[in-house]
Amino acid sequence: MLEHRTILITGASSGIGRALALAYAGPGVRLALIGRNAERLEESAAAASVKGAEVVAAELDVRDCDAMRTWIKAQDAAHPFDLAIANAGITTGLGNEGSSEDPEAVRALLATNLFGVLNTVEPLIGPMCTRRRGQLAFIGSIAGLRGLPFSPAYCASKAAVHAYAEALRGRLEGRGVVVSLVIPGFVKTPLNEAISAAKPLEIDATRAANIIRRGLSRGKATIAFPLPLYLVARLARILPPRLVDRLFAQFDVNVPETRERVRP
Repeated sequence: MLEHRTILITGASSGIGRALALAYAGPGVRLALIGRNAERLEESAAAASVKGAEVVAAELDVRDCDAMRTWIKAQDAAHPFDLAIANAGITTGLGNEGSSEDPEAVRALLATNLFGVLNTVEPLIGPMCTRRRGQLAFIGSIAGLRGLPFSPAYCASKAAVHAYAEALRGRLEGRGVVVSLVIPGFVKTPLNEAISAAKPLEIDATRAANIIRRGLSRGKATIAFPLPLYLVARLARILPPRLVDRLFAQFDVNVPETRERVRP
């Protein structure tokens, strides 16, 4: 079992990130929490502190490569991270009637969901390899297993995270760094609240965080849940593509367009 005492979590102001912070919080644990909403981030930090954790929180945008690198490297130099969880993400989609996504929305999503992940883990790869210990965890999605016609860019961003995590795992584990990919289904979070659709086997964020923590402590390469939904998504990869396309077209799904835009 892996022991995690110094932990970095992005997107810690709400949803899975906040739930993970509280799941790990306790005496002897140091949490480094990153989020964009200062008020909610402070609430997460305070709740984790009440449980006995030492907490340092930074209001940072994961899209800001320089700020992320500077802060993460400084924190790691002072208190080397046992675990870094690249969790921050947003979603976007086509809405009810759209046939293509707004290019600005797409680029904002990729800046957060993909480049934000790189900005989180890149500063730690070298130090962890030098120490020959540490764990990098990537929060993917079942939507990253097969493109969905409701949210092309979101699926693409998560598929890229999956491929990146898998590639790193093959490279870094020989250097003492554990790499884990988390593939959750529907989790009750602010991210998913605006999505109008059936959400089979949806679970709350606290339960999701506990599943993730158990899997990470065991050093699992892939932590996928709920298993039935994961297996259905895997099956969709091997069935005839146009058959699956027609099946998905029957679903009434509305994934609103994100309000996020790439900063000038």
